Amino acid sequence: MFKYFEHLIFGMMMNTPPISIEALLVLDAIEHRGSYAAAAEQLNKVPSALSYIVNKLEEQLNVTLFQRQGRRAVLTPAGKHLLSEGRKVLNAINNLSEQTQTIANGWEPRIRIACDSIIDVTNVFAALQQFLIEHKSIEIDVKEEVMSGTWEALIEDNVDLVIGAPAPVPAQKGIRAVKITDIQNVLVVHPTHPLAKEQKPIKPSELGQYTTVIVHDSAKQSIPWSANLIEGSQRFYVSSVKQKITAILSGIGIGYLPVNLIAEHIKAKKLHVVELIEPRPIQDLYLAWKITNKGKGLKKLTQLLIDNNLQT
Repeated sequence: MFKYFEHLIFGMMMNTPPISIEALLVLDAIEHRGSYAAAAEQLNKVPSALSYIVNKLEEQLNVTLFQRQGRRAVLTPAGKHLLSEGRKVLNAINNLSEQTQTIANGWEPRIRIACDSIIDVTNVFAALQQFLIEHKSIEIDVKEEVMSGTWEALIEDNVDLVIGAPAPVPAQKGIRAVKITDIQNVLVVHPTHPLAKEQKPIKPSELGQYTTVIVHDSAKQSIPWSANLIEGSQRFYVSSVKQKITAILSGIGIGYLPVNLIAEHIKAKKLHVVELIEPRPIQDLYLAWKITNKGKGLKKLTQLLIDNNLQT
């Protein structure tokens, strides 16, 4: 779409194209209102002015755009195609105008967000929907990252905001981090797994004989974290927490998972929580952004997430 718009603008720079914005608006009005007279009233012009614009366009393109059906002016197949594509151009111009005004007023046109794979994004998307009701012109781009990859996305300026980034907060200056929740990771297995039959708390040294399901850290530049690794175990790697849950539900291996994400599976006895002598500590999760980012949209969104007491 924007390639088409770019080509049109380039053509306008080289020579005057037959298809003008005014002509597209005239075609749109005639098609919408059904007659030249009604369209002229909508555009605050006289019908003869509209006829001149359409006739000139038909002459330059060597096509017929409208045909008469009784009192109505009906688009020909060529006219329908021109208007269909032309409306895309009109929408692009309207969006460009809105974005230009938005930027001039300090509102960024786009907010890039990284959600850590460890969180349930249901409440996040609910907050984003609430935000977009008031700020429809701001584009939202959400992607998923894992562990240190979430922080790296912010540090490398690949995103403007991270949600659910796990502790610890990086030592880099200029990052504002606000704790939004915490999670308790528990070791879970399929109900048929040998560990599900154990009656006593398990020592960490006893876990090495079992396959462990591990989520790849998405970091590309920094050193990946190795959270919740079980020393000596055979490893089965996946790319997200959702995949990890599915793998453990399938009986592939064991692994640590946040209680809040698997509560229903535990209740339904599809997953079994293994009692450990040394339970995993509670892990803090953060909402974070760079202090240098002064966009009004980011400020409004972060405050909305904080005020809503976002729980993941």
